[in-house]
Amino acid sequence: MSVFDRADDDGLSRGARAIVVLPDRPGDSIRDASARLEEAAGLARAIGIDVIEKQAFRLREPRPATLFGAGQVEQIATATRMAEAALVIVDAALTPIQQRNLEKALDTKVIDRTGLILEIFGERAATAEGRLQVELAHLDYQQGRLVRSWTHLERQRGGFGFLGGPGETQIEADRRMIRDRMAKLRRELSQVRRTRGLHRARRRRAPWPVIALVGYTNAGKSTLFNRMTGAGVMAENLLFATLDPTMRQISLPGIDKAILSDTVGFVSDLPTQLVAAFRATLEEVTAADLIVHVRDVAHSDSEAQAADVEAVLTELGIGSEEGLAIPMIEAWNKIDLLDPERVARVTADAARRDNVVALSARDGEGVETLRRLLAERLSAGSRLHTVRLDAADGGAIAWLHAHGEVLAQAEQGDRIVLDVRLSDLEWARFQAR
Repeated sequence: MSVFDRADDDGLSRGARAIVVLPDRPGDSIRDASARLEEAAGLARAIGIDVIEKQAFRLREPRPATLFGAGQVEQIATATRMAEAALVIVDAALTPIQQRNLEKALDTKVIDRTGLILEIFGERAATAEGRLQVELAHLDYQQGRLVRSWTHLERQRGGFGFLGGPGETQIEADRRMIRDRMAKLRRELSQVRRTRGLHRARRRRAPWPVIALVGYTNAGKSTLFNRMTGAGVMAENLLFATLDPTMRQISLPGIDKAILSDTVGFVSDLPTQLVAAFRATLEEVTAADLIVHVRDVAHSDSEAQAADVEAVLTELGIGSEEGLAIPMIEAWNKIDLLDPERVARVTADAARRDNVVALSARDGEGVETLRRLLAERLSAGSRLHTVRLDAADGGAIAWLHAHGEVLAQAEQGDRIVLDVRLSDLEWARFQAR
């Protein structure tokens, strides 16, 4: 259930006034508190919440009952009244008890970072699969928040068999209903995962490499995707503008056809419910031949964002002790937002590395350099192969010309002999045909 679905009860609606508060604990994050507050406010704005005020509160030790100290809770209450806010967003994970106690103390609706991200995903998921994943994540989150939701013993219903035994309380019934629904969703998602696996297996047999764009939310992945494919994927200055994976065909220098995939953006402290629920979506990345990590180099927390992305990739099983199991290129995006001096520094730094391109997805600068680097990496490790084919097999001959470098071609009776340079990847794809 969405925050906005409860509008009649809580007086919330799109455009609701809110304040954002951050519990700032020493050593809790490498990020600056102001940058973390701005990101939380950006998450709220992504679903139309009007953020009136942002405050960070230094915490020595979190309080089990309210997270914040008594004096800090009073300050938040005063700020809420002054802002006439209908919602307080806490940029941290709250226990059910902390959330309930804060709502009582502040006399307003309170949601935590997990709830806020779930709201965004619930609003943005466009495919049937995405909606299944969001519902599963939301139910997982909500079942822990049924703590003492009903305090009157008369709220009971009797029954027997699978409907529940005599004296089953409403909260127990609701928990059982949530568990049953979650089991059904997991079965449906398991089927989705199997279907995705079949699609990936078909793509591996197809003669086209797959390139996955990954990156922190709002790093510019969809803008780069649109620039390279001419597609009209939603690309706005919003956190989590893209939730469902999108795939399009592109051509690269020397490579007639490749598949480019735009994926969901990563974020720090991604709710564990979403990491698990969106694994099927993010598995598209694990099937890629090459990963492009799109980074917003104009952002003050660019390094911390990159570390978060790499941590999620490792959690997905893409990382290894020696590094990423799948080759990765970094696209340092948004250089158009830098002053000329910083552009020169960033461009020079990128030029010294063999896996980095500085670019602007918005105006196209550096995108052709990225295309060339992608082609280089996909054709790296090319070897010379001698291939003998039936002269009538025009499809295979055309494929070799399109995907490799044919150095010689000669007829031998009803056979064609070709000397062709192919990458190991393309050779495997040719053999799979």
